[in-house]
Amino acid sequence: MTTQISRVDQIDGQPPIVHISDIHGYLEEARSALEAVGETKRFDPIVVTDEAGQLHWADNDYILIVNGDVIDRGPANEACIELVWRLQQEAPAGRVRYHLGNHELAIMLPTFVWWPDAYSTSRSADERQAFLERIRDGDVTAAFAGYRYTYSHAGQNESFTAAEVNSDLQAAAGELHAADGKSDEIQHHVEEAYHRVAGLGTHGARGAEAGLCWMDFVHLEPSAPPQIVGHSRRDEPVKNGNVVCGNVLRANQGSPGGEGVLIETPADLVAVIRQSNGGVSVTQLD
Repeated sequence: MTTQISRVDQIDGQPPIVHISDIHGYLEEARSALEAVGETKRFDPIVVTDEAGQLHWADNDYILIVNGDVIDRGPANEACIELVWRLQQEAPAGRVRYHLGNHELAIMLPTFVWWPDAYSTSRSADERQAFLERIRDGDVTAAFAGYRYTYSHAGQNESFTAAEVNSDLQAAAGELHAADGKSDEIQHHVEEAYHRVAGLGTHGARGAEAGLCWMDFVHLEPSAPPQIVGHSRRDEPVKNGNVVCGNVLRANQGSPGGEGVLIETPADLVAVIRQSNGGVSVTQLD
């Protein structure tokens, strides 16, 4: 069970916060993005590779935020989600944050959020219950408050606290787990009762009124509270006023390079991006 931590000031020291989002089953791209951290002159590795080629938590001082949508679309869904569980187990408590994305929400609400043949909506009843237990126990959360920025999958224009939305998510998972079923009634209840996290909006669920798992980046106002999100695909990290979108991994499938992470420290925010020649660039965002 993951320690219930929602803010960086609950963790000793001032560790850099590494953000990766929307892995979507693309294990090699996620590997490239995470390994790029240690290939810079500024940062130590956040992961190491064993003889079998598996990634493991490096013995360094970091927080890793996996900001939703680990699954669906790519060829290695199981391996990607196993990577997150492994890093979470190997890292000190609270250091690896797995945030709920709309594709994880589909595991919670498979008859309400339905994508035919998707990994998320094809989980067995036992697998779904096990994932709900992970959420209920705090292994999957909704948000995290960093030094300046608050992290969630899609963000909100109104102020919210990570602790509150994480509590809402745990309560929602508890209700679904206790119901032990996939009825439309309980799933609609959860979407309405916990709309701040799970609420769908208009325009394919990406409208301005959608919850933390769904709202498109175009609806995040520059004057919104400082936030870092994924969800909306971009070719490169985008900063618009107070808000930053770091969903670049899957957007760069058509060409070599482009995948990367954001790193927030008490002093600044940078993007670490894999280049087409295999090198790594570090770009100041804040």
